Amino acid sequence: MGMILVTGATGYVGGRLVPQLLEAGHRVRCVARSPQRLRDLPWAGRVEVVAGDVGDPDAMRRALEGADVAYYLVHSMAGGPAFAERDRRAAETFAGAAAQAGVGRIVYLGGLTHASGELSAHMRSRAEVGEIFLRAPVPAVVLRAATVIGSGSASFEMLRYLTERLPVMTTPRWVRTRTQPIAIRDMLRYLTAWAEVPGEVNRAFDIGGPDVLTYAEMMQGYAAVAQLPARVIVPVPVLSPSLSSHWVGLVTPVPASIARPLVESLRHEAVCAEHDVARFVPDPPGGLIGFRESVRLALRKIKDADVATHWSSASTPGAPSDPLPTDPGWAGGSLYCDERELAVAAPASQVWRVIEGIGGANGWYSLPVAWRARGLIDRLMGGVGLRRGRRDPHRLRVGDPLDFWRVEEIEPGRLLRLRAEMRLPGLAWLELSVCPQDGSDRPASPGGAPARSVYRQRALFHPHGLLGHAYWWSIAPFHNLIFGRMPRNIARAARQRR
Repeated sequence: MGMILVTGATGYVGGRLVPQLLEAGHRVRCVARSPQRLRDLPWAGRVEVVAGDVGDPDAMRRALEGADVAYYLVHSMAGGPAFAERDRRAAETFAGAAAQAGVGRIVYLGGLTHASGELSAHMRSRAEVGEIFLRAPVPAVVLRAATVIGSGSASFEMLRYLTERLPVMTTPRWVRTRTQPIAIRDMLRYLTAWAEVPGEVNRAFDIGGPDVLTYAEMMQGYAAVAQLPARVIVPVPVLSPSLSSHWVGLVTPVPASIARPLVESLRHEAVCAEHDVARFVPDPPGGLIGFRESVRLALRKIKDADVATHWSSASTPGAPSDPLPTDPGWAGGSLYCDERELAVAAPASQVWRVIEGIGGANGWYSLPVAWRARGLIDRLMGGVGLRRGRRDPHRLRVGDPLDFWRVEEIEPGRLLRLRAEMRLPGLAWLELSVCPQDGSDRPASPGGAPARSVYRQRALFHPHGLLGHAYWWSIAPFHNLIFGRMPRNIARAARQRR
C-alpha cells in the first residue's frame, strides 16, 4: 500500500478517517499545525506526523513528498471576514505542492449545495475550494455532503442539544428546509475507498444517506430514538441567521461562531442531485445507513459509556460514531459531574477496604437520613430503593446489586464504579477510587510516618431531556450535604482500620 497524506487529522472527520486507512493497510502521514494535539489518540504511534500549515508552500511540499493520495479535510468555520480568501489561498498552495510532489489524487470533502445555486458565504467558499482542486493538475475527487450524523459532529451536536433541551420550541423557518443527512460511517467508507479506486477520476460527487428530511423531522426523529416525547415545533419568520446563531448559542453549548455558518447553510436545501459515486464505490449489501439508525449509533456511547468528565474524553472509541479525545469539550451531550478529592493519612489498602465495603448494612458514609429518604422516594416511584443491600458484606464483583446501584466496574485496590438503578430522568454513576500518595502502600512502621493516599470521588449524571437537566439542578444544592460528607467519613473509617 502507498503513502496517504491526511490534513485535518485533529478535526472531526480526519481523526476518524486515519484509523480506517490504517485498518485498510495504508501507511499514513498526518500534517497538523499543532502535532501535540495528536499524541493522545490511540493510533498516534502508527502514523508519521509532520508539523505544518496548509497555507505554507514549503511545509506542504515536504509533507506531500512521496504521497500517493492526499486528503484535504480543512476549512474555516469561525474564521472572520477574510476566511474565504484564506481558504482560497490554502487550497491553491496545497494543489500546487501536490502537483510538484507527484501526488496521484486529491480527495476533498466539501458541502452539498442546492441546485438553485443559493449558498451561504461558507458554502460558497467550500464550493470554490472544490473547483480549485478540480481545475488543478492533480486529479481530484470532491465529495459533497450535508449534515453528518455522529457524536462530535458540530451539526449533529447542535441537533442533539436543541432536541434534548427544548420540548417546546419557537424556531426559525429553516427547520422546514430539506436536507439529506449522512452517517459518519458511510462518509468514512466513501473517503477510505478513494484511496484505492483505480483510474484517473476528476469530478465531484454528491453523497448522502437514504433519507431526505426537514430539520424539524430530524429533531422529531432524534427525540424518538432518544426516547423523548415528540417535540412541539413552531416556526416563526423573524429570526435572522445572526439571531438564530445567538439563539443556538444560548440554548446549546455549541459556540455561536460555529453555529452561525451551520445555521446559514441550513437556510438552503441540501439534497443529492445524483448518486454517481456508486459506480466507483458501490453501496454496502445492507444499503446506506438511515437517519434513525445513524442517531442510534451516535448515542450508543451513552449506554456503553466508559465514564469520563466529558463524553469526548472517554476511552478509545470502538466505532467511527464514538467520541474522540480531540472532539471539542461541548461535544457528546451533557454530563454533569460532582468531583471531590481528599488526602488520607492511611494506606491505600485500608481506604480500599472501606470503599469495597460500602453500602448495605455498612451504609454510605454520608447523612443516613438523606439516603433513606432517597431510597423511600425511589420505592414510591416503583424503583428498588435501598432494600437490596449487598451480596457479600466485604467483597464486590462486577454485576453485583448494591442498594439502588449496581457494580459496573471494579479494579481491586483502586477503583469502584457504580451505576444507578433508581428511577431517574437520566443515567447516573458514582465512582470511588484511591491511589497511594507517594507511590507506596506500606502500613506505618513503629515510630515512622504513616503511608498516605488520595481518595477521589465522582458523581456523574447524563440528563434525559429537559426534565433531566431540571433534576440535576434541583438536587445540586444538596450535593455538599450528601457527597461532601463521604470523603471525610471514608477517610476517618480508613484511619480506624488496622
